[in-house]
Amino acid sequence: MDTLPTVLLRPGEADRLIAGHPWIYQGSILRLTAPAADGDVVQVKDHRQRFLGVGFFNSKSKINVRLLSRERVEIDQTFFETGIRAALAVRQRHLPAATSFRVVNAESDFLSGLIVDKYEDVLVVQTSSLGMDRRKPEILAALQKIFSPRAIVERNEMASRKFEGLPDANGVLAGTFEGELIVKLNGLKFFTNLLTGHKTGLYLDQQANYQRVAGLAKGGQVLDCFSFLGGFALHAVRAGAARVHAIDQSAEANAAAARNAAENGLAEKVSFETANVFDWLKAQTTTAPHEKLIPRFDLVVLDPPSFTRNRASVGDALRGYKEIHLRAMKLLKTGGTLATFCCSHHVDANLFQQVILDAAYDARCLLRRVAVFTQSPDHPVIPAIPETEYLKGFAFEIVR
Repeated sequence: MDTLPTVLLRPGEADRLIAGHPWIYQGSILRLTAPAADGDVVQVKDHRQRFLGVGFFNSKSKINVRLLSRERVEIDQTFFETGIRAALAVRQRHLPAATSFRVVNAESDFLSGLIVDKYEDVLVVQTSSLGMDRRKPEILAALQKIFSPRAIVERNEMASRKFEGLPDANGVLAGTFEGELIVKLNGLKFFTNLLTGHKTGLYLDQQANYQRVAGLAKGGQVLDCFSFLGGFALHAVRAGAARVHAIDQSAEANAAAARNAAENGLAEKVSFETANVFDWLKAQTTTAPHEKLIPRFDLVVLDPPSFTRNRASVGDALRGYKEIHLRAMKLLKTGGTLATFCCSHHVDANLFQQVILDAAYDARCLLRRVAVFTQSPDHPVIPAIPETEYLKGFAFEIVR
């Protein structure tokens, strides 16, 4: 291990690593003691030569080093087996009944650059760093030993790969798989295509929230905006909602959601409409002069895709969030509930809540907060690594 190239940090730059963050930027590096090839393992020391750990090096990336271990270990198949088993134990502890979940969540599980999702007996892998991508054989061997999956699929089309100098790569890496399977979330069945669906197939990070929000739906008229494959809609129907209307701009997603509703025997109480949610909400809340808007929903769910991928566009994103919240509140009855989510890392929970309160002021609504949401426990949050926390949400009752 002492033969590894050593990355020496500038004075003061070790504190963040010691606190738990695994990323080392180019500006934090004092020098390398020997040349290091991109994708190789390096050891990291502070400016006093104190050992901090080992990780992957990539001079082409904004993140020059991704720390993987604070001990002197070989990054081999055994390393990945140990790390993946530790991550799996967390899921088995916090989601004991789940058959589909995220097994490895990159930095959250101290495997920066690696995501592994389990959909029943099929695994989906994403490698977003050069070092991880080059070690796919070891990662696949570890996954096969631990899970014996029917197939392992690669879904590597993330924008972050481009910053690592990596091309897109999709397909079946091991086993035989045609693409579609039935995924069970909280006992409901969802047809999912793992080769073409969003992310790696489904939004697993909402698995726990589907249940919690559904508990607010019993007996009510429900509007599910940005419904995708019907996660919130179908959970609400099963929980006893009187009627659910779901809106998504993708006709393909709506067709898949309707198929899922039929598969679960829930089609009679849910309808799916293809429309731009912003336009739909505006049309439903626009009144003629002297016309009074009659609120008709007991629960509105807002679960939009991220409105911003960088800090520069946060202002535009906040205007978008305010717009949909203002319109949604106008459609809610007094005593009704707004369940709302934001998946942008650049909009934190305080900022998100403030934009909701600004919308409530304009809508002349008083809100009572009744629930706070975060990502499901298979997407662990490490407070020392702020990037691991991105999904936040609230439930508010309309007091008046």
